[in-house]
Amino acid sequence: MKKIIFSALIAFAVNTVLAQNNESISIGSSLPMMDVKMKDISGKDITIKNAMSKNGVLVMFSCNTCPYVIKNQERTKQIGKYALQNNIGVIIINSNEAQRNDVDSYTAMQAYAKVQNYTWYYTVDNNSKIADAFGASRTPEVFLFNVSSKLVYKGAIDDNPTDAASVKQHYLKEAIDAMVTNKEISVKESRSIGCGIKRLS
Repeated sequence: MKKIIFSALIAFAVNTVLAQNNESISIGSSLPMMDVKMKDISGKDITIKNAMSKNGVLVMFSCNTCPYVIKNQERTKQIGKYALQNNIGVIIINSNEAQRNDVDSYTAMQAYAKVQNYTWYYTVDNNSKIADAFGASRTPEVFLFNVSSKLVYKGAIDDNPTDAASVKQHYLKEAIDAMVTNKEISVKESRSIGCGIKRLS
């Protein structure tokens, strides 16, 4: 039992170090790797540029089994629909390459998306190269880009990822509202809280 706990602590420490060493892109940055093809759950090769809509694109790094992703399932669907309603494209990217033959396999992604009734792209990030380019470290973690492909918001969906009933500030929704009405976004960055992206060591 002690060996199992020790191994889990080592894995957590490694993921934490990897996340800290992977600096996130800054507000105002151009959308990275927007033309790189990724396999979507539909079977098609998709780029972030393909997901771009009239007012921009919402990029979310997520997965199938992280407890924080599960706690945010309904909020993910709600904000995804809200983005689409505001002519913002949506793409969810699974960068958990170390779990690609397990809980984050392509078939597991397809099954998960079906249960969640995803109406947007859900793609495989081979070797976590898109996550590396973004400096993404957590699931869920969001990056909102305007129509000029410039980053205007990054971080969490809201201020309480563990308890939807206790949310006081809806960061991403407020950023979307400001962006589509050409107003200043009051909170441009927030801290994403979730599971570390499982990169290959």
